[in-house]
Amino acid sequence: MKVIDTHHHFWSVKSGNYSWLNINDLETLWGCPLNLPREFFPEDLINAAENLELVKSVHVQCGYDPARPADESKLLQEMADNPDSRGFPHGIVAFADLSQPDVDSLLSQHCEYKNVRGIRQLLDFHKNPNWSQADRHFMRDEAWCKNFSLLERYKLSFDLHIYHHQIDDAISLAQANPNILVILNHAGIPADRDTESINAWRTALHRFSECDNVAAKISGLGMCDRNWTVESIRPFVVDVIEAFGVDRCMFGSNFPIDSLFSDYQTVWRAYDQITADLSDDERVKLFHDNAEKYYRI
Repeated sequence: MKVIDTHHHFWSVKSGNYSWLNINDLETLWGCPLNLPREFFPEDLINAAENLELVKSVHVQCGYDPARPADESKLLQEMADNPDSRGFPHGIVAFADLSQPDVDSLLSQHCEYKNVRGIRQLLDFHKNPNWSQADRHFMRDEAWCKNFSLLERYKLSFDLHIYHHQIDDAISLAQANPNILVILNHAGIPADRDTESINAWRTALHRFSECDNVAAKISGLGMCDRNWTVESIRPFVVDVIEAFGVDRCMFGSNFPIDSLFSDYQTVWRAYDQITADLSDDERVKLFHDNAEKYYRI
């Protein structure tokens, strides 16, 4: 079956700043950044997917350098244009700080690169400071929300990286911008595993799915379950698909972050096993067609 990886990262410390990769005293949600490779290129993804029919992919911004975010798009487009890369990445989700007054200019710069499809700014805010990547509640900021609406002009989607307790703000944002596609990242990051939190996460998914302009990516589950198995992640995969339906869900690897927890093919075999009871048409949507549609690749 043809596969599109809707969430991975390419990077090289020789090109970008990636200051987060060099933090040695921080235990993040998913572990220590120093345990990650210093570079990850299209050939690394292709090699990792050796026994899979990986046909396309989407790179998602990964802290290249906040002072020159358009350079990440330039780097990624150069990768994609290299004949040896087989077109990877076919889609680029770039970074923009929507709280900045000059963000309009930055969005224009990103769109000079033909593979740019969307924007991501990390918004996850948690009571555990090591699990937070945002320093304030951006979705409640009037100037930020006004700049968010600029995405419609540039025909850009937004990759939404939040926890379930932020869902009220996310719903308000999506409803205020019905013509902007919002793509929930990493299944809504179900990191808190007590029964009350899982039930709240599940409720949040169903509430968010009521917004017509929202889709969901099932990815990064290893960050919340470092010793995961097919059976331990199965309920979370199934819950996302039940909430959003097979027409609005996609799969991603979150590599190389999730390489800390398993190899690439193990991730995709797990998705394959969990969806084995679905019809062929439903599986094609989840593994391929929805990604083509939502990321326009």
